[in-house]
Amino acid sequence: MIRFTLDSDKLHPFPHYWEHSIGSCHAYTALREDYRTQLMRAHDELGFQYVRFHGIFDDQMSTLLMKKDHHGNEYGLVYNFSNIDNIFDFLLRIGMKPFIELGFMPSAIARGDKTIFHYNANITPPKSYDMWAELVRKFSEHLVERYGVEEVKTWFFEVWNEPNLFFFFDGTKEEYFKLYEVSARTIKDVHPELKVGGPATSCNSWIKDTVDYCKVHDVPLDFITTHHYPTDDPLWKSGMDIMDFFQSDLAGNRTYERGVLTKMARRVREEAGDYPVYFTEWNTSAMQGDVKRDEPYAAAMIAKTLADQDGLVEGYSYWTFSDIFEESGQLPGVFHGGFGLQNFYGIKKPSYRVFELFHGLGDHRVDISSDDSNATVEAIATKTDSGYRIIFYNHTIPGEKIGEEKVSLNVSSVHSLKKVLVYRIDDTHANPKKQWMEMGEPEYLKEKELQLLHEASELIPQTMEIQSELILRIPAHGVIAVDLQC
Repeated sequence: MIRFTLDSDKLHPFPHYWEHSIGSCHAYTALREDYRTQLMRAHDELGFQYVRFHGIFDDQMSTLLMKKDHHGNEYGLVYNFSNIDNIFDFLLRIGMKPFIELGFMPSAIARGDKTIFHYNANITPPKSYDMWAELVRKFSEHLVERYGVEEVKTWFFEVWNEPNLFFFFDGTKEEYFKLYEVSARTIKDVHPELKVGGPATSCNSWIKDTVDYCKVHDVPLDFITTHHYPTDDPLWKSGMDIMDFFQSDLAGNRTYERGVLTKMARRVREEAGDYPVYFTEWNTSAMQGDVKRDEPYAAAMIAKTLADQDGLVEGYSYWTFSDIFEESGQLPGVFHGGFGLQNFYGIKKPSYRVFELFHGLGDHRVDISSDDSNATVEAIATKTDSGYRIIFYNHTIPGEKIGEEKVSLNVSSVHSLKKVLVYRIDDTHANPKKQWMEMGEPEYLKEKELQLLHEASELIPQTMEIQSELILRIPAHGVIAVDLQC
């Protein structure tokens, strides 16, 4: 048995940094009703404040188009921010804000025709940086005029997405820094208090390079952004050798160590110096179709990650809130290993439920200790308005030994304890995928099936007898939240 002891007298500030932002599919999907319903739910129930997506300048958004006559002759650029307004108006209406990713390149001003994703996002640099600057200027001025500078000052402008990967940016590091510099100077010219940052790289890359470049060239930089996934670890260790990365994936060797995201975040924190750090993408895996994302495994890994990264970052934006996701087209199937916290139908996965449990944590952390520092079970505890919430999680990486663990929680330091409630996420609790599999894995859901899956996803509180020592059994990759109500 692993014994945990709660020290209710020691409190430490605990900001909900993971609620700062959430990721989503490309901008055009934000015009959909089902997308909006799921985003509102994630905001209301999980507390997310900002949302980030690719493609705000994609041709699909009609932000910047080249007009042609009936002979095919080009005769002028036309700017149109009405689709963006529609999206941003909606975000403000529901109490959220945009974390703006500037990209990708409108084909009207693109240097080339290379694209990525099902929706054909152009990944080339601009054929004219003056044209790019004019787009960024008109866009920024429009936002300030429409929403007011006091509002837009609270937003974030991030330049591009993962420019260190050739399939996201068909240019060099030097060209990215040029793109960043032009963007940052233009935004600051519109208003010096608008916030701009980058480099929005994958795998924690170019952080020190970005800081150094901006210092040497006196380029505005308000914050650092980057991305990471645990399955990036071989890429990280290989010095960003892309071919090594893909070869390790094909060979099935893309392994990583337990807690690797926190190890990466510590390095980013050090390289960023005094700049605020926002991870604008992370997930339990970078691989499309990773079925573990639909299972309790993801909940346990998320719990460990959120508990461990306290104090390292200002924002930690999970990718994504929904399986309404079209990078490879909308993939079929009810549970297909999508990136979302909710599936296409809005059914809440175990990953959604663990964010819900963490949302219920207080804003002051309480010391909790274990007599076995090598165990796969760990815990986080906070003071809440009604008492205390302790979240236990039993996690290790795929392929490592793990099993059910019996734990005890000493609550003798908690005075006036009136009630104990327990919430579970494991194979038989808050796990709609298991219910779907028992249904025969239907590809399309009927209303009755949908209702059953929503019910299977629910967090159901259970009452425990009040004792000075509470005994719990935590399955492999299980999560248990204990509410001590005083």
